[in-house]
Amino acid sequence: MTERISPGRFTLAVAAALAIGTTAGFFLDRTIDGGAADGEAIREYLLENPEILPEMVQALQTKDAQARLSDVRGDLEQPFPGAVLGNPNGSVTLVEFTDYACGYCRTSADQVEELVAANPDLRVVIREWPILSDTSVEAAKMALAAARQGKYAAFHNAMYDGDASPAENIAIAARKAGLDQAQAAKDIADPALEAELAKNGELARAMGFEGTPAWIVGDKVLAGAVGKQALADAIAAAQNAAKE
Repeated sequence: MTERISPGRFTLAVAAALAIGTTAGFFLDRTIDGGAADGEAIREYLLENPEILPEMVQALQTKDAQARLSDVRGDLEQPFPGAVLGNPNGSVTLVEFTDYACGYCRTSADQVEELVAANPDLRVVIREWPILSDTSVEAAKMALAAARQGKYAAFHNAMYDGDASPAENIAIAARKAGLDQAQAAKDIADPALEAELAKNGELARAMGFEGTPAWIVGDKVLAGAVGKQALADAIAAAQNAAKE
């Protein structure tokens, strides 16, 4: 007599397979082959290896985001005018959701610079998504004001290079980038900048993102500080796909 798999156990098996690859695949095979459910084995494995649970959740979120990508790709890859790093006419687009108060975004900033230097065809669209503090919102608006003056990259990099308090860092980065402060003040008051931030929040939610940084390149969707190599691999896959 065999036990038929329940929806809950099947979901657990698939989740485990996504998170831990071939090891979980062993359990998934045991679950599906012949219609028998070895849910207890899966449960025991997860209890014995709880460290895989965050990876499992991220894998499921990423898979879900990939399914949603086609609906919003056009909006994702269309930048706020000037809010681009690298080659503005590049054949491969990397989209990054970022918050200047995000420590992981700061860690990733140098990696993005290195990737831009290594890939002349790379266009990086930055989507300002200030979710951590009121100062994040102020910094994001100043970044968009800098974009209007053609100085986005200079401001963006100066923000992540700075080590002053958040509020002081905005003023310091603006000076380093050479912004016209009077024009920037006018632009910050423009409702279009607030609308851009709201749009970015909507896009992030549409993708199922819950924090920064978050990335899209080609058909790859990545969440968190995934590291330079993961981004490089995703960029290479998009470059290869563009050649086909």
